[in-house]
Amino acid sequence: MKTLKFFAIAACAAALAVSCNSTKGDVAVEAELPTAAEVDSVSYLLGVNIGSFFKGNGFADDLKEINMAEFKKGIVDFLAAEGSPYDPDFGEQFDIDPNEMQRILNGFLTKKQSYKAAQNLAKGKAFLAKNALKETVDTTASGLQYEIVNAGADYKVAPQDTVWVNYKGTLLDGTVFDENDSTMFVANRVIKGWTEGLGLLGEGGKATLYIPADLAYGERGNRAIEPNSVLVFDVEVLKVGKFVPKEEIKK
Repeated sequence: MKTLKFFAIAACAAALAVSCNSTKGDVAVEAELPTAAEVDSVSYLLGVNIGSFFKGNGFADDLKEINMAEFKKGIVDFLAAEGSPYDPDFGEQFDIDPNEMQRILNGFLTKKQSYKAAQNLAKGKAFLAKNALKETVDTTASGLQYEIVNAGADYKVAPQDTVWVNYKGTLLDGTVFDENDSTMFVANRVIKGWTEGLGLLGEGGKATLYIPADLAYGERGNRAIEPNSVLVFDVEVLKVGKFVPKEEIKK
């Protein structure tokens, strides 16, 4: 619905821009039509608006290969169409019925997502297999890989403990997708790879975690993280707030 509403607004704005170029025969009027430069500006800004929508809704990478000729034709055809979009036969004026847009768009994005997931899964497996051969890297039963710089205090972080950490998260290509200093959270309220990795460290501990996709965001991904992405985190545990059960507090 949000997508349909956006294109309706864009189409109306485009229609307004087109109407500014029309004339009313030889009728004399005191007002002036927008100049060619103003029409160009509006045209450009409409394109920026559409691009902003795509990027803001996560479509930018998926639509890089969009056919601009067909994109333009769709706008022109909509502006030339007669009747209301709510008329039963309105869609017959187009190469593809606009009512099919959501189904076709969803199918397109699903295929793109599936391809990325398969591609990242293969890249991740290859990286982890090679990374596991390093002498400084250890692997847990779950598949989590880690390099301990400093194990920290003897008491290791438990799942229900509150921790204060510095961290930086990167993708395999080196892109930093997240970074925070002195952030606080409960150890079992983050991705599985984090919870397990923190359990290897005590207060003052430092490590690099190589987290397989199934211990991170899996096939769904998360914002800047594509599906089936291996994540690399540099982690420093600043402070550990040990969890105390209620029954022990009462004592």
